[in-house]
Amino acid sequence: MISHEAMLWVVFAAVILILFALDLGVFHKKSHEVGIKEALTWSGIWLIVAIAFNLLIYFWMGTERAIEFAAGYLVERTLSFDNLFVFLLIFSYFKVPSIYQYKILFWGIIAALVMRGAFIIAGIELMDKFQWIVYIFGAFLLVSGLKLALRKDEEPMNVGRNPVLRLCKRFLPTTEDYGDGNFILSKGGRRFVTPLFIVLLIIETSDVLFAFDSVPAILGITLNPTIVYTSNIFSILGLRALYFALAGCMVMFRYLNQGVTAILIFVGAKMLASGFIEIPAVVALGVIVFVLAISIVMSVILPDGKAGTRPLKSDIK
Repeated sequence: MISHEAMLWVVFAAVILILFALDLGVFHKKSHEVGIKEALTWSGIWLIVAIAFNLLIYFWMGTERAIEFAAGYLVERTLSFDNLFVFLLIFSYFKVPSIYQYKILFWGIIAALVMRGAFIIAGIELMDKFQWIVYIFGAFLLVSGLKLALRKDEEPMNVGRNPVLRLCKRFLPTTEDYGDGNFILSKGGRRFVTPLFIVLLIIETSDVLFAFDSVPAILGITLNPTIVYTSNIFSILGLRALYFALAGCMVMFRYLNQGVTAILIFVGAKMLASGFIEIPAVVALGVIVFVLAISIVMSVILPDGKAGTRPLKSDIK
């Protein structure tokens, strides 16, 4: 008889495939500019699906696993907000037409499904075989959080210095022509990579760097591979769908940076203290929700002149 956990994987795979097929084959068969209404609709769909999946986890795996999924989803959602600004900077630098931005993010998601899976499997294997790895992950998150808390205002990411861009221009035949939104373009019998291909590579390498924070953070909550992977992916899918609605108004959440910092420090401290005290998943979830609520409420009620903070910026160079 198939276990409930195996059935969850089947449901997860089926949902992802069906929604991807509808997304690419029906609603975005032709490239077009994504409006706020469409972005919010897809973000809402992914949120509803994530909640429904969490209910399945509750009925099939119990309360503890359901709480772990919710905590992992919120952690990944919070830590991924920085990605929105990186996407915005990259698209602005390359002057990517709005009608092609969704295509890049869609195929970026496909690559993220594979890469995040590899990160999660490696992390779980390391923590299973070497118990002391949890302290390294915890220290890494704690240091990351403290660096965010102590860093001063800095220049925005310089996309032109990105090593991926330099390598592409050095070793690949490139063209400035976007064509019809293709990644590869034929000219005079030769094949060239378009700016869309380079943008996709840069976004994916940025996502790998962000995974160094987000994956250890989720592993600090649970080591169950089903919970870790599905919560991670559902969060990424929902956030990237929301990009087009949030890209222009993310500055509203000026205190979210402090929220991210506090969550990183909390999860890092939780992992470092795991050998002495076990913090229940429900407590971790409560702390995460509380920090998020406080940072968002403060961002909304405090005028710009009193915030005393800066918009989120990326450390990626």
